[in-house]
Amino acid sequence: MSVAPATHVRLESRFARELPEMAVPWQAADAPEPRLLVLNEPLATELGLDPEWLRSAEGVGLLSGTLVPDDAAPVAQAYAGHQFGGFVPRLGDGRALLLGELTDAEGRLRDLHLKGSGRTPFARGGADGLAAVGPMLREYVVSEAMHALGLPTTRSLAVVATGRTVRRKTLLPGAVLARVASSHLRVGSFQYARVTDDVDLLRRLADVAIARHHPGAADADNRYLALFESVIAAQASLVARWMLVGFVHGVMNTDNTTISGETIDYGPCAFLDAFDPATVYSSIDHGGRYAYGNQPIVMEWNLARFAEALLPLLADEQEQAIGLAVGALGGFRPAYNAAWSAGMRRKLGLPEGLDDEVASSLLDDLLKLLTADRVDMTSFHRGLSGAARGAVEPTRELFLDLAGIDGWLERWRALAPDADAMDRVNPVYTPRNHLVEEALEAATDGDLGPVQQLLEAVTRPFDERPGLERYAAPAPETFGSYTTFCGT
Repeated sequence: MSVAPATHVRLESRFARELPEMAVPWQAADAPEPRLLVLNEPLATELGLDPEWLRSAEGVGLLSGTLVPDDAAPVAQAYAGHQFGGFVPRLGDGRALLLGELTDAEGRLRDLHLKGSGRTPFARGGADGLAAVGPMLREYVVSEAMHALGLPTTRSLAVVATGRTVRRKTLLPGAVLARVASSHLRVGSFQYARVTDDVDLLRRLADVAIARHHPGAADADNRYLALFESVIAAQASLVARWMLVGFVHGVMNTDNTTISGETIDYGPCAFLDAFDPATVYSSIDHGGRYAYGNQPIVMEWNLARFAEALLPLLADEQEQAIGLAVGALGGFRPAYNAAWSAGMRRKLGLPEGLDDEVASSLLDDLLKLLTADRVDMTSFHRGLSGAARGAVEPTRELFLDLAGIDGWLERWRALAPDADAMDRVNPVYTPRNHLVEEALEAATDGDLGPVQQLLEAVTRPFDERPGLERYAAPAPETFGSYTTFCGT
């Protein structure tokens, strides 16, 4: 690892300084021929970084982890986690590094983190700690699409090709993703601290989380219960928003559940094509644990594991601590249901003050119709504003049960839905699975054009533009069933 001029970027080392028990100093693997594939210039500017410098050899060195400021202290972070329900007490950044923290233009502290930067002491089994171009570009495209949709998410700053070949089922070109997050604190971080039986470490970790993400909890009578309640609220809102856009995370382990409420780890993720709550895309989710429709239940389960880790901080007596945790966790379902219902009302353009029973009946019947006919979710919701304006036929054509949808549309249109409001919340463009695969395949072969075109569409998702019709269209029947892979 070489040293970059400190005048261009200053990286703090707060995590390593405040929680040294959870930080292993480490360096990124060498990149034989680093080459910038894609740079998020607006995000760079937001972080106070010069995009032109980031395109230089020094900047690319920073983005690959091989050329860092002399005062930086990169670390691999320790955490534990439940993976598909089974607890692993020591996971950690097996192929990632926290380069440090940046203060952005608005004074917010943000992590600059690498993914695919080489094997660390936390690497499992024979893992090489590296990543291929395709999966890193997938995270770039999908995370930036999620940001454009208005969902809390980690961001992608850049993808750098390393010039190294990565062995998977075949030999693939290697890459490193530079990721930005409000932090990388996770439920798994607290599980790691808890399993050490070091209550002081657990308390310091919780205090860091409060200061960084939920400062309002600091003034509560029970600051750690208030922290738990704040994370519950953030995650209830997040998962509701996933469900509203048809996002399937694919690997909702507790180490992928953030304390900030941001979406993290775009591995075997995808967006719904045909609407079906049982949809699973991930090749490793054999039992359907993380199916689209299970996501709210899984998040509640993950938060229960967070509560278990926090128990020593909630009260001196365990029974009292359990009672406080159970009471707080009981707020997840109402919070989720309220967020999802409010979001669906907006997607359907329903008037404020509409009777709850009328709205619930309308929503329930719609979900049954969408599921029965496996309707394309994005096309339906965006096209519905046209139906509100009188162009009903394109929406009808998405269904086999014409009598059912005709009856539903009649009830819905009688409520005078606001078509303009609907267009502001229902995207034209999402990262459709067939287009993502097409773009990643081309990029792996050296052609970045399709990735750039896809980014052009999905980073302005509500703005319909001529020439982008194929990015709004459902997958062709020839695309067939879809399976995603985690990329490791």
